[in-house]
Amino acid sequence: MNKNIAVIGSGFSALSAACYLAKNGNTVTIFEKNKTVGGRANQFQKEGFTFDSGPSWYWMPDIFENFFKDFDKSVNDFYELDKLSPAYKIFFSDDTITIGDHMDKICEEFERIEPGSSIPLKTFISTAQTNYDIAINKIVLKPGISPFELVTKDTVTRLDQFFKTISSQVRKKFKNPKLISTLEFPVLFLGAKPNNTPSFYSFMNFADFGLGTWHPKGGMYEIVKGMKRLAEGLNVKIKTNSNVTKIVTHRKKATGITVNGKTIDFDVVLSGADYHHSETLLDESDRQYSEAYWNKKTFAPSSLLFYVGFDKKIENINHHNLFFDTNFETHAQDIYDQPKWPEEPLFYANFPSKTDESMAPEGKEAAFFLIPIAPGIEDTNAFRELYFEKIINRFEKRTNQKVKNSIIFKESFCVNDFIEKYNSYKGNAYGMANTLLQTAFLRPKLKSKKVTNLYFTGQLTVPGPGVPPALISGKLVAGLIKKHHSN
Repeated sequence: MNKNIAVIGSGFSALSAACYLAKNGNTVTIFEKNKTVGGRANQFQKEGFTFDSGPSWYWMPDIFENFFKDFDKSVNDFYELDKLSPAYKIFFSDDTITIGDHMDKICEEFERIEPGSSIPLKTFISTAQTNYDIAINKIVLKPGISPFELVTKDTVTRLDQFFKTISSQVRKKFKNPKLISTLEFPVLFLGAKPNNTPSFYSFMNFADFGLGTWHPKGGMYEIVKGMKRLAEGLNVKIKTNSNVTKIVTHRKKATGITVNGKTIDFDVVLSGADYHHSETLLDESDRQYSEAYWNKKTFAPSSLLFYVGFDKKIENINHHNLFFDTNFETHAQDIYDQPKWPEEPLFYANFPSKTDESMAPEGKEAAFFLIPIAPGIEDTNAFRELYFEKIINRFEKRTNQKVKNSIIFKESFCVNDFIEKYNSYKGNAYGMANTLLQTAFLRPKLKSKKVTNLYFTGQLTVPGPGVPPALISGKLVAGLIKKHHSN
């Protein structure tokens, strides 16, 4: 197999696919419209501070290790990994919960909050571990072509878990609202409300409590840099500042792309860019999905992000911090049910310099704050400033310290920026949610149904949102291309 393949975009899924395609003997060229590779997984640096401007949670370390192992490499060949202890802290209005780096510590914390709760917790996580094994080793490695991919002896015996929700299962076992929020939190990475997410996805709880939370020294962008090195070692050509404006077709067959005004011929075209945007690069008759289709889908949230440099060390916080000191369900409704700016948002605060001194100058602190918001809502500077004041005031209150006067600089990133920089549909940050009706074969396809030699990868197709699924998505589409172009 030696095809000349164009890859549009350079996010995790595109880099993954490019590596597998090159390993299979193809000539591969990546075209990235921005000046650096990584797509949404990027890095922002200012005045000696370093911020991951995309994903910041390193979960499922086995997926990363398996990726590099496919190329006879190891994670350690590209970046240094540390397990966080504690993994993260959750701030409530009247207490905090600290999630340790081992189940014994987590059980102790659950017992502190609700005596006897460690017993159902162990049962819940045991089920989650079994689900993780089934999901990672059997389900997510399927290309989402047929519903029969989901029919195995393991899934048939757990069929009820696809129709019950995470929320119902958690609330059946736990009564304390703080523990409920703690156990419902991981599925937010899947982009949907816990009461719309099948209980089978409890495997995210095993990823959290069982496998732990990790940090690549230097930040998550070190993974991108490692994948770039791997790709270039496989002779993948990477062209940045290369904006693809057209996928060229002839008689329902992809024949090339137009990039920076010039048309280049290719045997196969693969887009790792936003799926909706990728289809707008085609003539309307070649598109698989209408605007009405996309508009009806449940998208994961967008985000309002703030990158903040502090002139002092900040106290009473960890690397990862969740502020659940307002109503979880009300905020979820403001994202999914009646999209609007939330009155009292939950938010996340990341302080990587707490565990990695390379992220900030000595004696100072790098932080970014994230508020999940509905995609497609109005984004103005006035809203950004209003919401920064909301969260920084609560941050000061919950952590018992004054920090506003210690801010050296503050940069923001929101819906309009996701659209402008990443061609993101409605400015979503995480792709399409993994609800029951948007799982596996029900997601947009890896292979175009209308145009031959055209493929897609990324968080809007299978397996779904998140960094580990993106790595798998690249592997799946490369396997599909090999299958259809082996001669």
